Amino acid sequence: MESEDKSHLLPYARRADFKVARAEELSGSDRRFFRFLEILPGFLAWSTIAGIILASMYAPFFAAYFIIAFSIYWVLKTIFLSFHVRHNWKRLKHHMELDWSALVKRFDYDDFHHLVIFPFYKEPREVLEGTFKGLAESNYDLSKMIVVLAAEDRAGTEAIELARDIEKEYGHRFGHFLVTIHPADTVGEIAGKGSNTHYALHQVKKLVIDKENIPYKNILTSIFDIDTVIYPDYFNCLIWHFMTAENPYKSAFQPVPLFTNNLWEATALSRVMAMSSTFWQMIMQERPERAATFSSHSVSFQALYEIGYGQPNVVSEDSRIYWNLLIANDGEFDVVSLSYPIAMDATTAPTLWGTIQNIYRQHRRWTYGVENWVYLIYHFTKNKAIPLKKRWVIGALQGEGYWSLVTNPIMLFILGWAPIFLGTREFHETVLSYELPIMVRNLLIVAMLGLVVSSIISLSLTPPRPDGHSRFRYIVMTLQWIMVPMTMIVFSAIPGLDAQTRLMFGRYMGFWVTPKRIK
Repeated sequence: MESEDKSHLLPYARRADFKVARAEELSGSDRRFFRFLEILPGFLAWSTIAGIILASMYAPFFAAYFIIAFSIYWVLKTIFLSFHVRHNWKRLKHHMELDWSALVKRFDYDDFHHLVIFPFYKEPREVLEGTFKGLAESNYDLSKMIVVLAAEDRAGTEAIELARDIEKEYGHRFGHFLVTIHPADTVGEIAGKGSNTHYALHQVKKLVIDKENIPYKNILTSIFDIDTVIYPDYFNCLIWHFMTAENPYKSAFQPVPLFTNNLWEATALSRVMAMSSTFWQMIMQERPERAATFSSHSVSFQALYEIGYGQPNVVSEDSRIYWNLLIANDGEFDVVSLSYPIAMDATTAPTLWGTIQNIYRQHRRWTYGVENWVYLIYHFTKNKAIPLKKRWVIGALQGEGYWSLVTNPIMLFILGWAPIFLGTREFHETVLSYELPIMVRNLLIVAMLGLVVSSIISLSLTPPRPDGHSRFRYIVMTLQWIMVPMTMIVFSAIPGLDAQTRLMFGRYMGFWVTPKRIK
């Protein structure tokens, strides 16, 4: 835990266990309870899968009726989620057509500054060039921007020299430009985006914000992945939402990540996973009761200052910042959906097998976000100032989300055939045994119709076709969605089960940096 003065922090944020990440950081009953919570998600997931198999073997009639009920539930859920995607898509398209620079003229925001932090590891020059070119072309007063390129000492001299080159090329275009170098092997930290961002926030406060006497309440902080290319009106859109939010200083602002920077160069598998991730974030924008920050997001610097900035000892740092803010503010902190895009890279590699490995590792890291559920439940039992109903609702919804992510795709795969192959002889002699796979197949075909909506929306969000790419690629981009049933299992359920199992056995993960490639 941090040793610096905590007098400026919100009362609950001063607790020694406020930024706990693992059971081993606690002692006594707190440690045992936290360890129990770490075990619980993986235990429930494995118990569900084992229970389905055992029911198919020893209670096939019960299993068969459960299969039918679950298949109907899946159809309804698919319709429900497709509705949210379509609704957010319409809002997204509308917001992209608005003239945000004209809309914000009614506000007095001349005193506001934008702090933009880009954690950087070993990404190639082309990625950084695209990011800073997009930032420099923003429809906003660049003199009001404080830009931080947060490099890693462990990345070596070549990466640090690249950061200095970017500073020389782009630094003069902004009000302030700072390169920070996060020290390697710092005790109590996990090497990765979270610890780098945490260090960068401390440094920019000391070297720029305090030096220039900029009020913390007048700074909006955007923490972006290094491959984030903003759309021209992003900061105007952000200011508008900040000025119109019910409680702007207790709100985080979340854009829609479009993984489209390199979409035309990516493989079909990579494109499907990229757009599936985008669709999931679009759904979350329509479900505020489940919302949390993800990847690139924005929040008041004042709010970050009141909780001691980020959390340097977790893997899923982008969401943990929001949960820190929620807990410290006694449950009074919201996520405001911008329904405005930022562009990021689809996960690729030089080979198909490399792409498969990279996508799997990335999604395992994302699904390791179940560590946030452990953190939430632990602090929900400590901070009684948060309304009880809110604690129950958030805890249940977040827990169900991590459970269904892991179990539902596997259940769909198992349920159609398990009672047929594992059931008793008496079950095989019934009409139900014959009709079951037909009924399940027909229900899942209905559910698959939602992929038509996905295909249409995906094409509308795809960047214009670059020179050198055939129009035939549009057909491939339409048909690629037939891979979704497979990708749900291989790249959602299995990495999620992997992550929860590691947490269950105390094999804690580190932060895996997704390789960035232009082509």
